[in-house]
Amino acid sequence: MTAEPIRVVLVDDDALVRAGLGMILGGGSSRFEIVAEGSDGSEAVGLVEQHRPDMVLMDIRMPQVDGITATKRVLALTDPPKVVMLTTFNTDDLVIAALRAGAHGFLLKDTPPPEMVAALEAAASGERALSPKVLGAVIAAATSNSGDRRRDDARAGLEALSVKELEVAVEIGRGLSNAEIAGTLYQSVATVKATVTRVLTKLGFTNRTQVALLVHDAQLD
Repeated sequence: MTAEPIRVVLVDDDALVRAGLGMILGGGSSRFEIVAEGSDGSEAVGLVEQHRPDMVLMDIRMPQVDGITATKRVLALTDPPKVVMLTTFNTDDLVIAALRAGAHGFLLKDTPPPEMVAALEAAASGERALSPKVLGAVIAAATSNSGDRRRDDARAGLEALSVKELEVAVEIGRGLSNAEIAGTLYQSVATVKATVTRVLTKLGFTNRTQVALLVHDAQLD
C-alpha cells in the first residue's frame, strides 16, 4: 500500500526559493505534496486553516510577519501541523528562538536536497529536523546561554510536573527515545508515551525539543 503523501504549505517571500523547494520535494521524494504557497508569515494561519497540511516550511525572515511569530500563531491552532523553519542564516539566537517557538526543525536553505528530504521526512514522523551545520550550534547555545535567571525560570516551569513526569522530562532532555526511557525507568512504552503527552500538555509545548531545551536550561540533564 502506498503511504499517504505528506501535505506541505510553503511560506517564503522569495518566489525562486519556493520554486526550488517545490522541485526538491517533488523530485526528491514522492511522499510530499505541495498544497499551497504563501509569500509572508501573515498568510500562514489562513493557509493552514484552509488546506490543513501536515507540515509548514516557513522562512524565518519575511517583510511583514516573521517566521517565528507566524510559527507561534500556527501552533496555537487546534491540531496544528508540524513547522520546519528555513533560513540562509545560521545563528545561535535564531535557531534557539525558532525551537523555543515550537518549530520541529531548522534547516538551512543550502542543505543538499537528499539531506533536506530525509530531514523533512524525519520531522513528519515526529523527530527533530536539524541541518548538520546547525546541530552543534543548538547544543552549544542551549547549554551555554543558561544563566542563573534562565535556570531558575526553567526550574519554576518544571514545578508543574509530577515526580514521574519530571523523570521522563529529564530523560527527554538527555535525548532518549520513548523505548529507551521505558528501559531506563522500567516502564512500558505505552506508559512513557502517555507521560510524554501529559508533560507536553502541562508545559504548553508542542514537541519534545521544547522539553529538552527547558531541561537544559534547568541544568537537570
